[in-house]
Amino acid sequence: MTTGFDPSAALDGERRRDVLRALSALAEAPADGLEAAIARVARDDAVWRVAHPIDVVAGRAEGLARVWAPLKTALPDLERRDAIFVAGSYEGRSYAAAVGHYCGTMRGDWLGIPATGKPVYLRYGEVWQIDGDGRAVQATLLWDVLDLMRQAGVWPLPQPLGVPEAWPAPFTRDGVRLEPSDPATSQASLAQTLAMHRSLAEHDDRASLTRESLIAMPQRDHWHRRMMWYGPAGIGTTRGLDGFVDGHQLPFRVAFQRPQGTFEEVTAERARHGAGHYIRIGDGPYSVTGGWPSVYAVHGGDGFCGLPATGRPVTMRVMDFYLHHEGLIRENWVPLDMLDLLRQMGFDAHARMRETLRRAGG
Repeated sequence: MTTGFDPSAALDGERRRDVLRALSALAEAPADGLEAAIARVARDDAVWRVAHPIDVVAGRAEGLARVWAPLKTALPDLERRDAIFVAGSYEGRSYAAAVGHYCGTMRGDWLGIPATGKPVYLRYGEVWQIDGDGRAVQATLLWDVLDLMRQAGVWPLPQPLGVPEAWPAPFTRDGVRLEPSDPATSQASLAQTLAMHRSLAEHDDRASLTRESLIAMPQRDHWHRRMMWYGPAGIGTTRGLDGFVDGHQLPFRVAFQRPQGTFEEVTAERARHGAGHYIRIGDGPYSVTGGWPSVYAVHGGDGFCGLPATGRPVTMRVMDFYLHHEGLIRENWVPLDMLDLLRQMGFDAHARMRETLRRAGG
């Protein structure tokens, strides 16, 4: 058994459907119905952890004012499109977790991003901690604000190494799990993910950090030969282990120097800096991990997003959603709060965007 994960305590089918209906209704609520819709989703004292620049918001009223009302004003015909919706229990807390895209016509500015008057897709990874009444105690919403900048034509960075387009739904077409899954399968999925995590943590970057060493290390025992790795805007999508190493893993590890040692030592050092997982669940052939933050490193190498090393310590707000297929990890969706990471690296994407708009207007 994986410590903290109880595969038999996941939300039942009725509760899953209720949560998903409430989330969809919140996205699609008209302006005069938004307050009632958010009351159905979240408790009055709910905490909202949202991608930068929104960050942490306390209470349902503030969640309405700072999170949902501005988004709905900018995209009045908003709708929610889930590609993955799973549930599970970790350390006695019940979770629903999702990957998908909000779709709508961008009629107004949002977070300083100029309206396009055209359809846009706001990519999301979301984890909702659900109480016994089916409402959110805490919502962690990693919305890909940087990708919306790309769609609005105000991209502030060099082009990513990976493909920047929208993420597809799972290959197996079964990502929306509206009934509890077989507990043994759920347990096996999470166990495989954590075994892969161990291999990543224990690779000795100081001794050998090359394309060849990363491809040859034990992670290869866990990835499907047709693996897809879906990264956030600024990194992009890669295919195959070699594509993953070339398009993300090697430049990422060169730029960010992580704690080294055994898995237990690395985990302890991350925890010392406030990093670790608040969720580890499996749901049939899917598993989810995430932290706010989950990664601690020192930005000691050049090149990530075209930026020079700063020598600064950084943390990363990350979620990982995995599809396990044919006994291996076939797909990995990775919401990551890139604007928060870039901020810690001394790069203000919004300031760059504003300067780009000023020059275009001048």
